[in-house]
Amino acid sequence: MEKKIAPSERKAQEIQALMQGQLDAQSGEELLSTLVRLSTERVLQEALEDEQAQALGRERYERREEERGYRNGYENGTLKTAEGVVRVQVPQIRGRDEPYRSPLWSQVAKTSDVLKRLIVEMYAGGLSQRDIEYSLEKALGQFVLSKSTVSELTDSLSQEYEAFRTRDLSGYEVAYLFMDAVYEPLRRWGSKTGVFCVWAICVDGRKVLLTLSTANSESYESCLEVLRDLVKRGLQTPVTSTTDGAPGLTKAIDVIWPKSWRIRCWFHKMQNLQQKVPPQAWPEFKALVADMRDAPTVSEAERRRQLMVNRYQRDFPAACRCLLDDGEASLNHLYVPQRHQQYVRTSNLAERAFEEERRRPKVIPHLWDEGSVVKLVFAVLLRVSERWGKKCFSEFEQQQIRSLRRRRQLDDQEVSISDPKPESQPRRSAASAA
Repeated sequence: MEKKIAPSERKAQEIQALMQGQLDAQSGEELLSTLVRLSTERVLQEALEDEQAQALGRERYERREEERGYRNGYENGTLKTAEGVVRVQVPQIRGRDEPYRSPLWSQVAKTSDVLKRLIVEMYAGGLSQRDIEYSLEKALGQFVLSKSTVSELTDSLSQEYEAFRTRDLSGYEVAYLFMDAVYEPLRRWGSKTGVFCVWAICVDGRKVLLTLSTANSESYESCLEVLRDLVKRGLQTPVTSTTDGAPGLTKAIDVIWPKSWRIRCWFHKMQNLQQKVPPQAWPEFKALVADMRDAPTVSEAERRRQLMVNRYQRDFPAACRCLLDDGEASLNHLYVPQRHQQYVRTSNLAERAFEEERRRPKVIPHLWDEGSVVKLVFAVLLRVSERWGKKCFSEFEQQQIRSLRRRRQLDDQEVSISDPKPESQPRRSAASAA
């Protein structure tokens, strides 16, 4: 009877029929490909059946006094290869203390998982779905993976993102935070959407991507929601938070973490100053600004800043107003250890990560919707975070950071995640910050 024929024997019959020309007419190249695939299926099928026989201690229809279990049919197994999809019947066993799993199939099936991971990495590396389809077809001969299948495989990134954005953050000993947003066009809606990212440098020097979320603007309400979510997930109060001059974000930080030092990004500050000073005078003005920025203490920096304002108030009033704007936050980087000042005084950590991300839309210039944007940005930035996750602060530097935390009583602060009103919060003075 047909059902008593072992799957490996049926594979042998298919090969024999192919060699005798009983299958559909095929070209020479197609015939060879089919022969290779069927031969692979037969060898793999025989190996799986031999493995089952060894596990049971007997061949088909053979009986022994001591039974190790019973044959229990087959499950369909498929593998994607260069010659197409290989299909086998994976033998099952019942009546054992532990479920039977074929060691051979467990190893061979990893090939499919490797291929899936490869596709995801190619997507994160900047290849479009159509590029991936073409590249695999060219590299693997007749193996063709459709664009829709690539899309389905890369959807695993969406699942990873959902787990990422809700994970517990209490295990991170955070020192410095960096916040910024990147905006990407959506082909479906003909507009742009923002992806707001929060990075951290931990006490041991590791750089970590904490969260990212979509936001159409850096409004106070949007930023407050992001920060409250971080607190709910267990993130401890940072020593510093570095941002650009977005007013909504700065208000949200002052409300959620009033005891930590908020730092105004000096990269953006320098850009703003340069626009307000004539090119001929900029080198001298820039040197004085840098000298003020790198002063040994906050009080000395304030003294140098006032001297600059007195000197240039008449010639460059707009530049002086810019220099004084958010003046306290512009000097808060001087409270951290000197070696760390170069890290915290700009939001370059976030900007450098965005540089990696911006290379991808050059290949995929028009992402379809918000889900596509989040999937791509998350894939790129998470891999950047993994590359940057190296501990680089010495034990002495770590003790310096922990001393700052105690000095500011950051671990004693009770953070409110209710709906606060930023106007009711007292402004922090330079004297109280010290």
